[in-house]
Amino acid sequence: MRFYTHQHQFYCGIDLHARAMYVCIMDQSGAVLVHKNLKAQPEAFLRTIAPYQADIVVAVECIFTWYWIADLCNREGIPFVLGHALYMKAIHGGKTKNDRIDSQKIAAMLRGGMLPMAYTYPQKMRSTRDLLRRRMYMVHQRSELLAHIQNTNSQYNCEAFGKKIAYKTNRLGIADTFTDPMVLKSIEVDVQQHLWCHRQHDPIFQPFDSQAASVGSFASAGAGGASRSGRELQRAEPRRE
Repeated sequence: MRFYTHQHQFYCGIDLHARAMYVCIMDQSGAVLVHKNLKAQPEAFLRTIAPYQADIVVAVECIFTWYWIADLCNREGIPFVLGHALYMKAIHGGKTKNDRIDSQKIAAMLRGGMLPMAYTYPQKMRSTRDLLRRRMYMVHQRSELLAHIQNTNSQYNCEAFGKKIAYKTNRLGIADTFTDPMVLKSIEVDVQQHLWCHRQHDPIFQPFDSQAASVGSFASAGAGGASRSGRELQRAEPRRE
């Protein structure tokens, strides 16, 4: 766990949402200078921090909306800290939670050097990482279809298939193993859905496979080797029909 420990004159904690952001700005003594709700828009944010921008650091919790605020701070030369959501919860863990309280807690943790940091992924590689994550999700879907076929086979105590059904040729005729027409139809749906997923997904993702190593190198360099490698980020079953 890494903490942000640099000293600044002002500390800004933001409880960020898709369309709104609750901003809390503290000085070095802990006095709250700004504490209000804003629209999640660059102009509103910059107007609010303008009097303190000479020496301010901004922190938000690592949720899905952080990309734009990180890029804005980078363009404006404002230090930005991405807080690790799980570790932050373990540290402050209060019973009462709302946007006003959370923004102040983020600012207080930042000021006290107790804000656990998450890795701020480089802007130019985020879209590739997100695409690989979508691929992983879709591969999991295909794996679930195959797992359902295997589980159904065990459920009815049928003989083991004997071959890996991940390969198209080994799936030919496996629905005929079952005599119940409803079970047979269920297995046929799994087989056809798996084939459809393969035909739809692989042509989309194959051109991006070569970028996986670049994603891994960015992650390893930025997170001290703690992040998963590019191959792990895009880990998928072998290409099979």
